[in-house]
Amino acid sequence: MVQKEALLVTLVKLVDRLPFPEATVQAGRGRPKVYSDRLIVKALVVMIIRRLYTAYSLLAFLEQPTALTEQLRLLLTENGGFPSRRTWERRLATLPDRLPGLIGCLGRHLVSLLHPWVQTGRAVAVDSTPLRAKGGVWHKKHRDQGEVPHSSIDTEAGWSKSGYHGWWYGWKLHLACAVASVWIPLAAELTVANTDDAAVAPALLNPLPAEVRYILGDTHYNTPDLRQACQGRGRWLVATRRGKYPHTDDGVEVRRIFHKLRSQAIEPFNGLFKNVFEWGGQVPVQGLRRTQLFVLGAVLLYQLVLLYQFHHRQPLGIGVKALLRAA
Repeated sequence: MVQKEALLVTLVKLVDRLPFPEATVQAGRGRPKVYSDRLIVKALVVMIIRRLYTAYSLLAFLEQPTALTEQLRLLLTENGGFPSRRTWERRLATLPDRLPGLIGCLGRHLVSLLHPWVQTGRAVAVDSTPLRAKGGVWHKKHRDQGEVPHSSIDTEAGWSKSGYHGWWYGWKLHLACAVASVWIPLAAELTVANTDDAAVAPALLNPLPAEVRYILGDTHYNTPDLRQACQGRGRWLVATRRGKYPHTDDGVEVRRIFHKLRSQAIEPFNGLFKNVFEWGGQVPVQGLRRTQLFVLGAVLLYQLVLLYQFHHRQPLGIGVKALLRAA
């Protein structure tokens, strides 16, 4: 009887099929890379699925004498070597710099496979969504005084406010998502909560597939610089206009259609993403770099699940949470 391969093992193996952007040549001082970024991404997939948020917990999990961990150890071995705990810590700490590029590269690959815009306009929605910091909040009066009243406070996070969520202390996840029958995250960045959405938008537009023609955003993205950047790439920025309602200018009815499409794509995906990884309350780690590692890693993992569903002819984007729970 042939034993079926564990789902977690299948997902980790799928990392070998991901298109990785070309790495810049390392120069100057510093320790040379012995292990590839692909190997570190494999470990990150295991850590997010199994909720292991430190290199120590990853190694403790892999030391368990089970058939699953034996297979995973083999997959996390490269050129006959297995990284030490210090190597895992050091390489995981530098991985956030490469994750936006990986997300963009895999997003373009998914578009080439799934053809999401065959029956729809080639539109992408951009938005930011709040993620609350782990631990307590650092009130302004204490921040101004340089006083940290409790050790649980993540001092690297920041405050922000939105009309829907109100005030929150934490982070912003900036996303670009395909407006189509299947929600495909195509670009992502994670910043401190008080970062301006329009300032991050160019980093979301650069990795998008060349065939994108419409960028849909809310009022925060309606800036001359961003509009000019879109036009330079042959794209149209459709963003909410400022001013009193109802708007009566030319094109208002067309914009209303686009805004409805946007609200049916990016906003539900933001809610779905938080639900899949259960981050509606707080993120599971502290510090900007570690939060970037696991949140952007989760976006990459979501893309990986879409790739898995495509190769196994499963409904795309359906049952993602259940699938990850099963792994």
